[in-house]
Amino acid sequence: MRRFSIPMMGFMLLCYLAAPTEAVYVKYKDPKQPLGTRVKDLMRRMTLAEKIGQMVQIERSVAKPDVMKKYFIGSVLSGGGSVPTPEASAETWVNLVNEIQKGSLSTRLGIPMIYGIDAVHGHNNVYKATIFPHNVGLGVTRDPQLVKKIGVATALEVRATGIPYVFAPCIAVCRDPRWGRCYESYSEDHKIVQAMTEIIPGLQGDIPAKSRKGVPFVGGKQKVAACAKHFVGDGGTTKGIDENNTVISANGLFSIHMPAYPNSISKGVATVMISYSSWNGKKMHANGDLVSGLLKGKLKFKGFVISDWYGIEKIDANYSYSVQAGVSAGIDMIMVPFNYTEFIDELTNQVKNNIIPMSRIDDAVKRILRVKFIMGLFENPLADLSLVSQLGNKEHRELAREAVRKSLVLLKNGKSADKPLLPLPKKTLKILVAGSHADNLGYQCGGLTITWQGLSGNDLTIEDIFALTGTTILNAVKNAVDPSTQVVYSENPDAGFVKSNKFSVAIVVVGELPYAEMLGDSFNLTIPEPGPSTLNNVCGAVKCVVVLISGRPVVIQPYLAKIDALVAAWLPGTEGQGVADILFGDYGFTGKLARTWFKTVDQLPMNVGDSHYDPLFPFGFGLTTKAANN
Repeated sequence: MRRFSIPMMGFMLLCYLAAPTEAVYVKYKDPKQPLGTRVKDLMRRMTLAEKIGQMVQIERSVAKPDVMKKYFIGSVLSGGGSVPTPEASAETWVNLVNEIQKGSLSTRLGIPMIYGIDAVHGHNNVYKATIFPHNVGLGVTRDPQLVKKIGVATALEVRATGIPYVFAPCIAVCRDPRWGRCYESYSEDHKIVQAMTEIIPGLQGDIPAKSRKGVPFVGGKQKVAACAKHFVGDGGTTKGIDENNTVISANGLFSIHMPAYPNSISKGVATVMISYSSWNGKKMHANGDLVSGLLKGKLKFKGFVISDWYGIEKIDANYSYSVQAGVSAGIDMIMVPFNYTEFIDELTNQVKNNIIPMSRIDDAVKRILRVKFIMGLFENPLADLSLVSQLGNKEHRELAREAVRKSLVLLKNGKSADKPLLPLPKKTLKILVAGSHADNLGYQCGGLTITWQGLSGNDLTIEDIFALTGTTILNAVKNAVDPSTQVVYSENPDAGFVKSNKFSVAIVVVGELPYAEMLGDSFNLTIPEPGPSTLNNVCGAVKCVVVLISGRPVVIQPYLAKIDALVAAWLPGTEGQGVADILFGDYGFTGKLARTWFKTVDQLPMNVGDSHYDPLFPFGFGLTTKAANN
């Protein structure tokens, strides 16, 4: 046998090391493999630390690439108003998401993270996005196909910023308008809420025929994973107090608050968020009977269940108990959102000490990975700039304008039925436009717009003002009328000014100031000043149309006799031209109340079908007009 010399052996070793090596075949990375096979193959390779990391969702501000890598973080979110920069472009967002994603991809197994954001009436955190009417207005339309189109547009705008997951839709059934989140609810009637789950295939894509029951579906890079929220009973709390207790029988819970969840699951919804509220004293975040037993068991939901912001911590003052209760109940992904090391350490300790079984961790991780595989995140983890032109584009704004038109409800039209005031003529001498909400896009959009509580009052910065692109109702009126018609704007005129100027008609735009959860609860539901003063000064002196901007019915009965025409415009979003389209007769009023309009707050809660039902305007009410030849 011939011997090799030492130099020859060294040379051959170098050649071997330099030769290209074939990539090792890994099943979970192969998109041709069945979904279950990919999930199983990946999970068998994962350590406990890697599995627990997948269950953690942290806030953007702490999601540095090295954190993603070190702790194997599974998800990141933007909280309300959490943005890369105050006027972040779509490109800036894409770069942010990709930078974080690269941290996840650098881990041993390269499991991509999933980035989530509130997009509850369009891509509402983002600079110059299209802001659609809030759900309280969309319920009025009773038009599931319109809502589906809004889902399609919202998905495109969200994907334009590199984000693949939205915390929408809210399918709460708001039974008391004192609740500060009532505008997130389509209706007090579960049937309307059920119909409006059609936004889910708009966001995610139409689920293929013969799909397995409960398995999520997300149809490609122009779609996003959706989130049905908040499971369950969030709209039924006592006195409408946010995060409070829903006192109701099982029959009431299942017949009023539950029905939209089976609809959502049948349409392939990817995730479900748990409610802060309790049901008969039991925190929903700790209710294993409903989360694991009903949602995952009886309803066969196969996506993942996510907590709300700090939802675990709110279970109990004892953090260890809260972690145990929440995870044991069946929550798969925990919106931590900042104290991730504390959560990881606590959950790891509980698993190692057999307090939480490994089977519960495996169930959570399997569900999270299932959604990520279905979304195509493993094949396309990094976003590109191909959709940036979708953000706030003209087509989406026209769709929002249509939604505004269909969401308006005409509650009064003339002081006698035979003398209607609307539609207004486009050609007239002089129109007064008045009110705090006439020339304010922030007020028009309401809460959960750019910031958590919305844009309002003296805290507006220059960045805030220009973050919204759209048309105020004042500008919409100016755009709509004949060039010969004089439009005069005075935010809060006195009666003398109104009388002396001999206006043909006045349009008064008043309403609620923006608010969101917690801070939006109200026990009086009154229009804040100077709204009532403006209304009395103007409507006492000239024929007036009052356009009411609010997230719910408010006290209006004391002013009704003075008002000639009354329009409930809800929170219409950026496209105020839709309001003028109807006022001046380019289109007719078609909207019907999806909520009961009470006379006094003492009547609340009061919903259609109640024995004490005595509304100012009943559920389903809405006067109609026809388009005019102006």
